[in-house]
Amino acid sequence: MNRILEMLKLQQQLNDETNGLNWENGITKNGKIIDWRRCIYLEAGELIESYPWKHWKDINAKPDYENIKIELVDIWHFIMSETLRVYKTENLGSIEDIAYMIVNLSQFNEFESDNVIIDDLDIYREMALVEDMIRVLFCQNSINELINSFLITSSSLNLKLSELYRLYIGKNILNRFRQDNGYKYGIYIKIWNGKEDNTIMQNILDKNSNITPDELYNKLKELYPKG
Repeated sequence: MNRILEMLKLQQQLNDETNGLNWENGITKNGKIIDWRRCIYLEAGELIESYPWKHWKDINAKPDYENIKIELVDIWHFIMSETLRVYKTENLGSIEDIAYMIVNLSQFNEFESDNVIIDDLDIYREMALVEDMIRVLFCQNSINELINSFLITSSSLNLKLSELYRLYIGKNILNRFRQDNGYKYGIYIKIWNGKEDNTIMQNILDKNSNITPDELYNKLKELYPKG
């Protein structure tokens, strides 16, 4: 409950800072339309691209599971944002009510338990889970069903709550760093000495298990290419 609630509060704060107050009404402070569902399915498409699904290209390649996890974290950002929007605009309750709803979903216990390891699926079944989530996104109105579908997908790819939380905090700080360095205006440098910033962030987390959000931000600042 605490980790889910913290992530929801951090997402609310990031959206408030990036998009302006009352972003839940669907417009940013700069007048841009917000469509979280479009964000979700496009990130899901990027996740699929992390698999060697093309029958005509790189047929012996392996899935990029590190990037798959990052894409799942990105999807989680947008699912939380859509949930925050729905709860506010439809007067369904507070952030605490959202957290309570999530931890009581049918798939949450498996998602929470690091002891329940899912046997490896073949890549086509894994991709089918992602595609099922997209179907839920567009064919069901229930935000609960969308979250439940995400929990199934994340658990099946062995991204459980503890690791999702760790990567979410890292990506949240990276997103703040991006915004502070011109991401919105197209001047942010995403490739650092040949590596994408997501990979840099993951490497920092892997080497510093107890790093605080402020320390992570400062480390990103230290490593960011100058000029």
